[in-house]
Amino acid sequence: MSQTVTPSDDLSAAAPPAEGAALANAPFDIAARVLHRDGMMLVIDKPPGLAVHKGPKGGETLADHLDALRFGLPNAPELAHRLDKDTSGCLVLGRHRKALADLGKAFADGTVGKTYMAVVRGVPGEPHGRIELKLAKRSPTRGWWMAVDPRGQEAITEWTMIAQGEGLAVLALSPLTGRTHQLRVHLDAIGHPILGDSIYGGASRLPGGPILHLHSRRAVIPQKKGRDPVDVRAPLPAHMRATLERAGFDPAALEALADAADFTPRAGAKPPAGRA
Repeated sequence: MSQTVTPSDDLSAAAPPAEGAALANAPFDIAARVLHRDGMMLVIDKPPGLAVHKGPKGGETLADHLDALRFGLPNAPELAHRLDKDTSGCLVLGRHRKALADLGKAFADGTVGKTYMAVVRGVPGEPHGRIELKLAKRSPTRGWWMAVDPRGQEAITEWTMIAQGEGLAVLALSPLTGRTHQLRVHLDAIGHPILGDSIYGGASRLPGGPILHLHSRRAVIPQKKGRDPVDVRAPLPAHMRATLERAGFDPAALEALADAADFTPRAGAKPPAGRA
């Protein structure tokens, strides 16, 4: 069981100004963001603001940088799953066709352990919880916008509160299914939207507005032949560290609390690939 810490500061006033769209456009060394590398996979620390695929508005994406991650192989790695543009942290890539098939199956079966960290508005009334709300597309014209819908697909999220302040809290979360925007919609549905969420949380969409405070902290990927799982952790991005430090928190201590949260992959579940 993780311990919840409480600062003396008002966390609601702690959000720093956005680093802005420059996060996606500023040059960066993708190879320097590799957290794990073996013959099967790479795990990288994706920066916030960088889309993993080309969208209708164009712009720089992770795909523009994948060739720099070949590390001697003939082909660039490919995504084993997805993260939303504004979500940072652990992103798993397969280095060849068989690896992609094995990794894709592990994500689809729910055997990959995933821990996220989020700063949310309001303080939950309980120290931990489980959200089971089905999700469906909000409209046919915005297929990636999701909404709670009893006719939708199963979606399950577990969460543990690891810190609380005046008006905001820090949660460790595990999506047991992989629906698009699952964590963002689920947290908004229980009255605790993620800080900086301009789609579901009412944050400003103007330049200079707050950045989404959602981070893929940890990925635990099972291995075959009795080998230990690959256990990778991504450090909190600068904007989340700044928010927590301004509130009097120690980001490293909260990372440790998130890592200690007791989440279990749901073996046998077969959700489609989605974006948190």
